[in-house]
Amino acid sequence: MKIVDKKLSREDLDLMAKDMFGDLVKAVVDVERQVIALNAELHSDLEALLLEDGSAQKNLWGINLYPAMEGEDFIEFDSMINMRPSQGNMSRGVDDRGIQKNIIEIVMKRISG
Repeated sequence: MKIVDKKLSREDLDLMAKDMFGDLVKAVVDVERQVIALNAELHSDLEALLLEDGSAQKNLWGINLYPAMEGEDFIEFDSMINMRPSQGNMSRGVDDRGIQKNIIEIVMKRISG
């Protein structure tokens, strides 16, 4: 597991995918701090890592990254940690389009290539 606050290459992301799940890397994005925790079996492990690092739970959203894919297929908004009725998010996805846009911008800022 690691927290990315600088640039990470697609090649590094691809290596993470091959070492864990084959084609995907689980990630949790802190939309406030604009950092990403990557590379664990469970989104909840990445969430815990960010919470220990000072993140607020309300700002954390789980996604999956597919290094071999392009465009909209690169990011999948799907994680159990996203289910939060108290914030109006009733699914495993990210229901708020504004938050989705913010997540995409952060991922593009942190993942190059």
